[in-house]
Amino acid sequence: MNSEKILNYVKQHSNADDWTLHISYWDSHETRFAQNGITQHIAGPKLDITLNVSYGTQSGSATVNQDDETTLAFLLKTAQDIARHAPEDPEFMPSAAYAKLPVVQNCDAETKALEPKQMVELVQRSIDKAKAFGATVSGMTEKHFGQSWMFTKNGFVGNSERTDFGHSMTLKKAEVETKVDYNAKAFAGFDLDKDFGRLQAQAEALAGMQSFDPQKIAVILRPGALQELLWFMGWMMNRRQSDEGFTPYTGQLGKPFFGEKFSWYSTLKRPEMVASPYNGEGVVSVELPWVENGVLKNMPTSRHWAKEIAGTPCSQYNMFIPGGEASETQMMQMVPRGLIINRFWYIRTVDAKAGELTGMTRDGVLYFEGGKVKHAVNNLRFNEIPHEATRRILALGAPELASAYSLLPAMLIDNFNFVDKTTF
Repeated sequence: MNSEKILNYVKQHSNADDWTLHISYWDSHETRFAQNGITQHIAGPKLDITLNVSYGTQSGSATVNQDDETTLAFLLKTAQDIARHAPEDPEFMPSAAYAKLPVVQNCDAETKALEPKQMVELVQRSIDKAKAFGATVSGMTEKHFGQSWMFTKNGFVGNSERTDFGHSMTLKKAEVETKVDYNAKAFAGFDLDKDFGRLQAQAEALAGMQSFDPQKIAVILRPGALQELLWFMGWMMNRRQSDEGFTPYTGQLGKPFFGEKFSWYSTLKRPEMVASPYNGEGVVSVELPWVENGVLKNMPTSRHWAKEIAGTPCSQYNMFIPGGEASETQMMQMVPRGLIINRFWYIRTVDAKAGELTGMTRDGVLYFEGGKVKHAVNNLRFNEIPHEATRRILALGAPELASAYSLLPAMLIDNFNFVDKTTF
């Protein structure tokens, strides 16, 4: 794959008034395992080339997955034909201009060099641990090396590399089933013994599950659960939708709308996390506070909407929430009783204007009382408004990686609203 060849073809053959070219290349290895056996290894490159062209304010785009001249000719003709027949776009924006990009390090040499043999060894060790525990384990270990480019007729030139390592394990023993996963740009941070230990502890706790009725109760949200909840909240923090009155953040910029213990940043300064230097519109990533000590500072804003409001475009490219010093044990001692939540899933919007979400717990819910874990309980459905929940934060733990894009603390929140039991 030659990005210069693709770019030069577009430059030489396009007759459009404007164009934006995106190229994405991934070299991936994925080893799948199920019920204590390796089932599949998938490997190979993946190429995506997307071209958006415009004539005046009429735009069209097309995508191909090969870079030979015949395919590039098809790409260009298809995009230009669509543009010529497209209606005028009242929100048309010309392609991004040249911009100085931040220097980021999203590519880890050890992860890039990880061999399939090493991945298979990790899987086999996972299987051996499960067998010793009298259980079966399924999941996937994966590593990816990716490169992306963005070029425009107006002079934007972007190039980014990144690596990604992941290892997930779902353990089943008798009627108990639970999961852990790890995802980061660097393989070096992965500790199989630690992750399997957590998986085993979850399984042991779940074996003594007791029935628990839905209610408002204090919760300790571990980083995995917090990530899932806050990404959904973040999608609602859209400047245009808020300015048009469709979200709870309408008219709240610069105001203390969240709890004072809550802050959220996108940052280029934490080497543990992936930080993309630009987004698909060509908006350059900069240090940004979204929420600072409870005050709503910024909201993601597209180039078009920034032009409409004479503002600055910006995007959420990762999630860093500063923490505190409270351990999980200390958190359990701060309230009479509560639940520890490992993960959420199936989160959906209930009321976008209010910011209300619903979803379910998964991978183990632990009940604690008197500062100690007593037993596991059944899964529960919640209905909660996350920005209001941040006003009930009682304590924060030290931040840790929840994924390659998220560095988050455990969070103790009072009166979290559970509304129903779930059976899975």
